[in-house]
Amino acid sequence: MSVDSKEPSSEELKVEDESNAPKDSGVKDASEAKSKGKKVSIKKLSPAEIIKTFEDTQLSKDLPDIYVGDTVRVGVRISEGNKERVQPYEGVVIAKRHGGIHQTITVRRIFQGIGVERIFLVHSPQVASIKVERRGKVRRAKLFYLRERVGKATRVKQRFDR
Repeated sequence: MSVDSKEPSSEELKVEDESNAPKDSGVKDASEAKSKGKKVSIKKLSPAEIIKTFEDTQLSKDLPDIYVGDTVRVGVRISEGNKERVQPYEGVVIAKRHGGIHQTITVRRIFQGIGVERIFLVHSPQVASIKVERRGKVRRAKLFYLRERVGKATRVKQRFDR
């Protein structure tokens, strides 16, 4: 389809004026609305605006403020067959990346003497909940130095002012 075409494209959004229309009007499409005197406005949205509005609807609203150094408990949805359960994963946030809908956190924990790191998409539907257990006092943006440490040396001081 060319740019100069008069045909409606997938980038057009039809919005019916709700102030004039009754709630249970049997109006099915824009042609019937025009014939009955209803006002129909067509607004062109750019592809970037369409993507932005979709991403805004997908963002999780009930997230706490997460900082590097915090000990968090992430509830991960796991489906086994036809059953679904939430499994907690608790550890220290050693990195945060990106922003918006692509925001990720890297959570490190020690399991049976072995360090395990998982990267979580914060706004993913697989993440059921995120709860901050304790705030950490750190002076780095990334805590990759914790990978070389063992035992009590991996502890992070607690922060009380947030």
